[in-house]
Amino acid sequence: MQDPDAVVTRDGISDPFEAHNRRVHAFNKGVDRAVLRPLSRGYTRAVPEDIRLLADNFAANLSAPGLVVNNLLQGNVKGALANTYRFAINSTIGFAGLVDVGDITGVAEVDTDFGETLHVWGAKEGNFVELPFRGPSTQRDAVGHVVDLFTNPLSTVLSGTENEIRIGAQVVDVIADRGRFGDTVDSILYDSADSYAQSRLIYLQNRRFTLNRSGGAAYDDPYSAGSIDPYDDPYEDPYED
Repeated sequence: MQDPDAVVTRDGISDPFEAHNRRVHAFNKGVDRAVLRPLSRGYTRAVPEDIRLLADNFAANLSAPGLVVNNLLQGNVKGALANTYRFAINSTIGFAGLVDVGDITGVAEVDTDFGETLHVWGAKEGNFVELPFRGPSTQRDAVGHVVDLFTNPLSTVLSGTENEIRIGAQVVDVIADRGRFGDTVDSILYDSADSYAQSRLIYLQNRRFTLNRSGGAAYDDPYSAGSIDPYDDPYEDPYED
């Protein structure tokens, strides 16, 4: 998946599609400014925190079966059992997932996705890409996003109004997340000298850190000891004047 002719930067970033990615980033930024940010602010102001928590729990519970599928594909039986337990107890005692009984009983969610599954299987990260509406990604994670649309068994089990509720809960969850991390997102998109470069760097750093903790195929961390000049700041914005 990695372009052999792509130039890899000091930060370990391969971005041969930068010109196109920047256009997509500008589009995503416009959507955020015109739609997502106003909706998230209105949602945060209008909906009490306790109700927002119930909605978050409900959406998270609906995504749990998809987590179980990826846990199993990764050979993570412990994670699959934990997420299965959480889905079962939250769907019953937790009133269809409105209350996170799993968390109350000390069983944490084992978050994952098909992009991580591909990583565990040894698939390379590929080049950086910015996806419309989705934002920063990689070629591997872009494939994962598509597959994850079908890995949740509820997408086939539920139908009609039930499936519409599931999709609606996911949309509300996106709006809620934008509000929850609003200050951070605003600082990246609207306060940095180059929001594209900053979002790209932050996404890749966080994603690589998460995947390295999960195990699977090894990744050569560009920030490991001796890999870069110790006097260089790895968080420096390369586009800042």
